[in-house]
Amino acid sequence: MIFRQLFDSASCTYTYLLASRPGGEALIIDPVKEKLDQYLQLIEELGVELVHAIDTHTHADHITALGDLRDVLDCTTIMGERTRAECVTRHVRDGERIDVDGITLGALYTPGHTDESFSFVLQPDAPRAVFTGDVLLIRGSGRTDFQGGDARRSWDSIVNRLFRLPEPTIVYPAHDYKGMSASSIGEEQRWNPRIAGKTEDEYARIMSSLDLPYPKMMDVAVPANLTCGQPASTPRRQG
Repeated sequence: MIFRQLFDSASCTYTYLLASRPGGEALIIDPVKEKLDQYLQLIEELGVELVHAIDTHTHADHITALGDLRDVLDCTTIMGERTRAECVTRHVRDGERIDVDGITLGALYTPGHTDESFSFVLQPDAPRAVFTGDVLLIRGSGRTDFQGGDARRSWDSIVNRLFRLPEPTIVYPAHDYKGMSASSIGEEQRWNPRIAGKTEDEYARIMSSLDLPYPKMMDVAVPANLTCGQPASTPRRQG
């Protein structure tokens, strides 16, 4: 399998490109608009055909490349069914599968960071990895104080949904701020300081006391991402 983890240093965002083989079909998860040229070059060099571009949720810290990839490569754009982004081609439900040339992603509804966040499990019949967006980070978790976020729903998504995956399942988040690139479900169960050994009430208190600054890109990024990263005046395509 072809697997590439790409990083945007401005927003500390991870983007993931997956394909089963050279010359085959590919998908990309959480692409960043400013990195479009890098993605297009990599796709050409690997000789793959991008058929799906996926966002785990409506990001507040960067503008998505979903619309640009759709327009340049005619790929399908995918988000969870609760997104308010009307430009998305396909809205997936909890438990739905995305199949691409031997690769399967299982959609897992994991609200808490936002009310429409989804995670995606690689090969869900025998999980190999999970792309958690912002709900579960490496030794942390996504803030829960805007876009319908809720600390108790975050706890439920992490403990009762993601932590039900096998312990060796690799965790690939949408962000990291400390130089870590991957973790595992077992590691986060044991070592995540917000969750390990904590109760739901304790977690809720931790999340309510973070006192994080307002995201500097939020007022720009969220409206742009509701149009798949394109100006609001741009006609919306559904394919």
